[in-house]
Amino acid sequence: MKIIMIYDQIQAGAGIKDDHMVPLGASKDPVGPARMMEPFLKQVDGRVVACLYCGDGFFENDPAEVSRKLCAMVKKLGPDVVMCGPAFNYLGYGKMAAKVAHDIITSTGVPAFAAMSKENEDTIAQYKDKIHIVETPKKGGIGLNEALEGMCLLAKAMVDGKSEDEVAAKYCFR
Repeated sequence: MKIIMIYDQIQAGAGIKDDHMVPLGASKDPVGPARMMEPFLKQVDGRVVACLYCGDGFFENDPAEVSRKLCAMVKKLGPDVVMCGPAFNYLGYGKMAAKVAHDIITSTGVPAFAAMSKENEDTIAQYKDKIHIVETPKKGGIGLNEALEGMCLLAKAMVDGKSEDEVAAKYCFR
C-alpha cells in the first residue's frame, strides 16, 4: 500500500511553529510522524512514498490554489491513500489537513483522511460528516502510538474497502 503524508512545516521538519510561510515542498523519504509509524505501517504492508508539506500560513493565504497543487501532486504520484496529519492541536494545520483530505477525495478519487486532536473542534465539526478524522492526542499528549496505529489501520481499511466503518468507529471523531 503506497501512502502519501501531507504535513505542515513543523511535522515535515521544514520550519518551526513561527515559520508559517514555508512554501510547498516534498520529500521522498519518510519524515516526521511517518518515521514513528514504521512498526504500524509494516503491520498493514504500507510504505510512505512521499511527504508533501507547506506552512499553515502559506496554505491560509490561498487555500484553494495550494489544495489544487497538492491534489495535482497526489494525482501524479498515484498513491493508494493519503494521510493528512497528524495535526495534533495545531489549529491552522488542522484546517489545512481537513480541507486537503476532502479536496483529494472529491477531485482525485484517492481515499484520504485527516488526523487531529479534539482542540480543533471547529474544523472537526465542519468536516467530520464529510471525511474521516482520526482522533490524536494534542502535541506531547498520551496516546500517540494508538492514534498512529489507528491511522494505519484506517488507511488499510479504506484501500481494501473492508471494515472501514468499524475501524472509523473506533478511531475517528463521530
